[in-house]
Amino acid sequence: MARDYELGIVVNPDVGDEQARAIVERITQVIAAHEGQVVRVNAVGRRRLAYPIDRHRDGLYFYFDLIVEPQSIAEIERSLRVNEDIIRHLMLLRDPRAVAQQREREAQAQAQAAERAAAEAENLEAVTVTAAGEGEPEAPQEIADLEEPEEPEEPEEPEEPEEPEEPEDLEEPEASADPEVEVESDAESEAKA
Repeated sequence: MARDYELGIVVNPDVGDEQARAIVERITQVIAAHEGQVVRVNAVGRRRLAYPIDRHRDGLYFYFDLIVEPQSIAEIERSLRVNEDIIRHLMLLRDPRAVAQQREREAQAQAQAAERAAAEAENLEAVTVTAAGEGEPEAPQEIADLEEPEEPEEPEEPEEPEEPEEPEDLEEPEASADPEVEVESDAESEAKA
């Protein structure tokens, strides 16, 4: 009796995209040769490893959902160990209840997607029929569209300040040699006046 498995592999990060795809294809072919079925391949991408493996700090992660006979697991793992581009692999038996729930959710999602696609196709068909002049008459234009556009207003000129501002001195006044003599600031002199 075939069972559900999950296979996780970490591929050497030095291989290119084409070579990584070839590795995934080879694994898929090995599984098919042992009367198994690949349900899904999830390419996670480049991730940092928790510790260096063969002097590599990163790895390319791939996860496979499989349906395969338990007797063929040993042969599949042997072929994974022989491949030098695969740094690590792990084969896990999946819980049948979790697999059933996941497949049920996927079936519902596909049904909803099919309903949405049918509704969008129906809406597109209705718009096409309306645009061609057949079927329903066009909707009346809104009142805002019928009003005459207002003339653009001329920009107002900025008002000039009432009193021209005097430039402020950027340098601080020098301290006098006599400590009893205080230097008045401009603000204090204006307040006294």
